Amino acid sequence: MPKIESRIKNRLDFAVVTAREAGEFILQHYQSESLEVEVKQDESPVTVADRGAEQLMREHIAAHFPEDGILGEEMEDKPSQNGFRWILDPIDGTKSFVHGVPLFGTLIGLELDERCVLGVCRFAALNEVVYAAQGEGAWWQTGGDTPKPAKVSNVASLDKALFCTTTITGWDTTGTRDVFDRMCQRSGLTRGWSDCYGHALVATGRADVMIDPEMSPWDAAALVAIAQEAGGHFVDWKGDVSIHSNNGISVNAALKDEVLAVIAES
Repeated sequence: MPKIESRIKNRLDFAVVTAREAGEFILQHYQSESLEVEVKQDESPVTVADRGAEQLMREHIAAHFPEDGILGEEMEDKPSQNGFRWILDPIDGTKSFVHGVPLFGTLIGLELDERCVLGVCRFAALNEVVYAAQGEGAWWQTGGDTPKPAKVSNVASLDKALFCTTTITGWDTTGTRDVFDRMCQRSGLTRGWSDCYGHALVATGRADVMIDPEMSPWDAAALVAIAQEAGGHFVDWKGDVSIHSNNGISVNAALKDEVLAVIAES
């Protein structure tokens, strides 16, 4: 049996290609006047692009890695037979997608024995991708350019930092508006570059901290390896590496403790 490292690297190469193909499918429906939007039970939107892209990714995984498990946002779980489990979000930022805003991404994460070891975040409408795997570094590619290392910034003080978040509503519905207000007051600049795009900005040094008060495992799984391999952190609001805490932070190494301290204030 190949070593764990080569098994992860093979899956990274596969995931980068699969994310691109899913993105090509999604773009067939992007900014389409005939796009129909359904509302799920949790009041989040879903489209044929979401479901079709996840189906495409699932079929590719089944063909190449039939023993791997799959957890996706739109379809039923498939148990793992070998410790590997893919975690898929075909369109992270569906609200951006349906509004014709290009800041949505396709997220592919991979767990090995419940530990996140790989992540791909592709922005189809921007032709941009950020990806990483344990021990393989983090990489950022725009268009047909040669991939370059993705690295977090070295900003060391929150009052000099660019802080990103998704929607203000999420802070209100989770009862954490006070945290948002403190982050705005303490940060040098606040911007709503939302969903996975904000996390990718941190991993590539274009923003310094991204905080989400509401996250599902498929929103977070791809971000762990990307943040870590880029020299930063993806953690929950308690500072633990987890995709199951219903919240998450991408942050550079220098700001992690200061951000967690601001969150912990009462």
